[in-house]
Amino acid sequence: MNKILKKRTLAPKVNEYVVEAPAVAKHAHPGQFIILRVDEEGERIPFTICDYDKQAGTVTILVQEVGYSTMKLAAVPEGGYIADFVGPLGKPTDLTEYKNIVLVGGGIGSAVIYPQAKHLFASGNPATVIVGARNKELIMYEDEFRAAAKNLFIATDDGSYGVKGFVTDVLKDLLDKGGIDCVMAVGPMPMMRAVSALTLTYNVKTVVSMNPIMVDGTGMCGGCRITVGGKTRYACVDGPEFDGHEIDWQEAMQRLSAYREQEKEHVCRLTGEKR
Repeated sequence: MNKILKKRTLAPKVNEYVVEAPAVAKHAHPGQFIILRVDEEGERIPFTICDYDKQAGTVTILVQEVGYSTMKLAAVPEGGYIADFVGPLGKPTDLTEYKNIVLVGGGIGSAVIYPQAKHLFASGNPATVIVGARNKELIMYEDEFRAAAKNLFIATDDGSYGVKGFVTDVLKDLLDKGGIDCVMAVGPMPMMRAVSALTLTYNVKTVVSMNPIMVDGTGMCGGCRITVGGKTRYACVDGPEFDGHEIDWQEAMQRLSAYREQEKEHVCRLTGEKR
């Protein structure tokens, strides 16, 4: 059992959990993830680590309520317990070899780039950060990024905060100025695909996280199977982060829509709502 030490809502249906997990925190690195079960009968679900404190023995995750298990987790109060919290899993990503790094986060993906921003700041090479969302209400970790980033740019689709437009609009302006040698993008798959296509024209190394398609987290189910550089890879054991220029994006996007018809007929077991 792992205790939820702190819980706060960062955006509608998006909660941050600080979990007591000293063994996980001790070995955690940016880019890795955990698997949790809310209770003994719950399903195993992977979440990327968005912060960790080795001394305090805590790991922070960000969870969006989108289905049965995440809604069950949301019902657990601060001070409550979850059955399992296992990790860290996946391969860590170290970007310290690059000099001028841009981190791009879209929506809840902003939480995933925060450990990298924090790690690069601690190493003496803070990154430029671009955070995007549909509107101001969905912007997360702004204060944390301002403390750890060299520069912070915010973009919203509706123009309610920061630049009106997409993260790719801001990124293109930075790429045009030159000097960038690495971009890391995390967020919805269409955004990561667009970033990868943009940076390819500038020949800039690009790292993306394929955590949106992870299911089992151990390589057994094959649900996160993708093609990278012409070879089959599994996001959970070979990643979750890969070179965005080598991913077969058409195949990956098709994977996301494989069960779209079934999802249309889904009825939530908790609320009875048809989604």
